[in-house]
Amino acid sequence: MIKVSVLYPNSEDATFDMDYYRATHLPLVAVLVGEALVSAHADLGVASGVPGQAAAYIAMGHLVFESVESFQQAFGPHQGEILADLVNFTNTQPIVQISEIQQ
Repeated sequence: MIKVSVLYPNSEDATFDMDYYRATHLPLVAVLVGEALVSAHADLGVASGVPGQAAAYIAMGHLVFESVESFQQAFGPHQGEILADLVNFTNTQPIVQISEIQQ
């Protein structure tokens, strides 16, 4: 299993609409990638490890797939539509990391 983490960097002028992300964007992604998606969830950054310092990421989305190949096959054809929706909830450029889930 792999996790696709979409990290939205925090900055002084960063904006992020978590309500839109949870209610509209993640369901859109789920419909487009279909059964290849095992699970999805979102995190809202609240703080860093240093007291009083802002979180490095304003938000994060995590998508679980069986494999890198299943992610690429499901996401690839819809990449344009998914990326076009970013302007509806953030002004940041996300960073994507694919990780192997270890158990």
